Amino acid sequence: MRLRFVNWAAAIALILSAFTVLPVRAQEQIEIDAHAQTTPFPHFWEEMFGSGRAILTLRESYRNDLRAVKEVTDFRYVRFHAIFHDEVGVYNEDERGNPVYNFAYIDEIYDGLLKNGIRPVVEISFMPKKLAFNPDALHAFWYKQNVSPPKSLERWDGLITHFAQHLIDRYGIDEVAQWYFEVWNEPNIDFWNGIPRQGSYFELYDHTARALKSVNQRLRVGGPATAAASWVDDFLKHVAENHVPIDFVTSHGYADDTVENLFGTNEDIPMNERVCRAIGKVRKQIQDSPLPKLPLFWTEWNVQGMKEARDTTFVGPAVANTVRQCDGLVDMMSFWTFSDVFEEGGPIPEPFGGEFGLRAKGGINKPSFYGFSLLHKLGDQRFANPSPNVLATKRNDGTLVIAVWNLVAPDETGSEKKVSLMFHGLPSNAAVSVSRVDDDHGNTLAAYKAMGSPRNPTLEQIQKLNAATQLPPPEQLHLEENRLDLTLQVNALVLVEAKLGK
Repeated sequence: MRLRFVNWAAAIALILSAFTVLPVRAQEQIEIDAHAQTTPFPHFWEEMFGSGRAILTLRESYRNDLRAVKEVTDFRYVRFHAIFHDEVGVYNEDERGNPVYNFAYIDEIYDGLLKNGIRPVVEISFMPKKLAFNPDALHAFWYKQNVSPPKSLERWDGLITHFAQHLIDRYGIDEVAQWYFEVWNEPNIDFWNGIPRQGSYFELYDHTARALKSVNQRLRVGGPATAAASWVDDFLKHVAENHVPIDFVTSHGYADDTVENLFGTNEDIPMNERVCRAIGKVRKQIQDSPLPKLPLFWTEWNVQGMKEARDTTFVGPAVANTVRQCDGLVDMMSFWTFSDVFEEGGPIPEPFGGEFGLRAKGGINKPSFYGFSLLHKLGDQRFANPSPNVLATKRNDGTLVIAVWNLVAPDETGSEKKVSLMFHGLPSNAAVSVSRVDDDHGNTLAAYKAMGSPRNPTLEQIQKLNAATQLPPPEQLHLEENRLDLTLQVNALVLVEAKLGK
């Protein structure tokens, strides 16, 4: 009996010992001072969105998505490829080889945008086949855009000047002067096959910029629109030395671009830091150039797409984290894309295939749509805060708006996190409202799977999905002794609003 008792005692001691060494995740405490100094916080992440190509803008599905995203972000600009694609019908030649211009679809495209309160960032691409040096230089994308240089730079100049003059005649210079004209798309990779690649693009840029300015000096032009943060230093040196017009700089970089492509190194840089590190690199190149005051527009970016993460709640906190890092480094960022009305690989066959957009096929709001809707509510003044998981802001009416998140990368396993917000400068029991996007709020992917993942959901099913995942009214709470305790699921994004005063 004694031996048996000793064994039980040892077992109990072992169990107790095991419990005492289990790791307990520390609660994060974040201090928010309502009267602390703030800095301007323009909503640079939601002023511009990308989309597929020009002709898609004529579809009602595209315009429905545009209106839906406009409603929750109030974005002002959209960028898309291929305004000069033959399907738009801008350029032709008569039987004598003389240029013939047709702006019928151009007008429908831009009329539709302006009617919905959106201005274009005009990506000047791709080459009309009859103007191409190589009519067979077709890209691998489904819509087979031509990536050749022009057969005649004089005729390219003519296309640009007629295009610009037509826009001014139709919309007026006061309107078109608020647009941006970006020369080509990612000429450093297979979207441009000029030889040598860089030198021939610089020549195209020079002609395009000078042609635009010859029509009206108020037109704004920029580039080099490169993939993976490339060429900017060489480009700025070129335009400065040759006195070529430039009003802004553009480049691209995605979270899942490789470190070698973005930085030319083998550093260990997490995907969640790559976009803003690349933006910082380019910003420094601008500052070190002969043109140090030029604005920087990041005209394509997105979070990493592994494991179809772009369809999940991961996007909200990943975007918030990018906004936190990029604040002060960039003038506008263009999330690629606002819509899955998108055909680089052909028509999207089914919703939730890991595509880029905020709305899935058929107009289904993704979790990313709801994440952007929460971030839109942030104020336009920001408080400094050392936490990597928070954006603390204030609106003009004095309302404090705090975004807090629990970011876990798609290839990692995380856990629920407890956070305490400690407010200073508010009544100790001040009323606060709390909104969430997480597994239980705005999680359309889960609702879609629960529906049986229909490949071609009916209009009724789409309406049910959007109705079921629409964010509810904010939860109404009160601080307890200036403190708000939150529990955040993996990849939760939470927005807290608190008004000053009683």
